[in-house]
Amino acid sequence: PQNGTILDLNHQVWVLQSQTLVAVPRSDSVVPVTVTLIPCKYPESFEQDKGTPIYMGIKNPEMCLSCEDVGGQPTLKLKVEKILDLYDQAAPVKPFLFYHDKKGRTSTFESVAFPGWFIASSEIGQPIFLTSELGKAYNTEFDLSIKA
Repeated sequence: PQNGTILDLNHQVWVLQSQTLVAVPRSDSVVPVTVTLIPCKYPESFEQDKGTPIYMGIKNPEMCLSCEDVGGQPTLKLKVEKILDLYDQAAPVKPFLFYHDKKGRTSTFESVAFPGWFIASSEIGQPIFLTSELGKAYNTEFDLSIKA
C-alpha cells in the first residue's frame, strides 16, 4: 500500500474526529490522518476510462472508506476494516472501491458502488462526504501527497 496525506484546494487536510473524517485548515498544530491507498487486484472488472480502482483507508486507527446507501442517499462511511484484507478478497469489494483519477497535481475519487458520486469536502470542520456535483459547490479535487 501507498501512504500519504490529502489536501483540498482550500488547504484543508483530513483529520479524524470521533470516527469521522473532517476537513480542517492545514497548520503546524494539526496532524492530518495518514491515508492508505492500494489498487484493486482486478482492474479489468471495471470501467477503464474512469481511473484506477483503489481501496482507500486511514492508517491509525486502521479503517477504510466505504460507500453505502443510507435512506436512498449514497453516504461515505469509515469502517473498521484492514485494507489488506479487502485487497486479498477473491472478488472486488465494491462498496470500498473508488476510481482514483489523477489530472496534473490533483486527484478525484469516484465511488465504484455509486457511479457519479465523488469524495468531497466543504466548510472548515465539516465531515468528508459524497457529492454528485463534481467541482461545483464543494471541493472534489484533492492534492494527494504520497510519502516515499
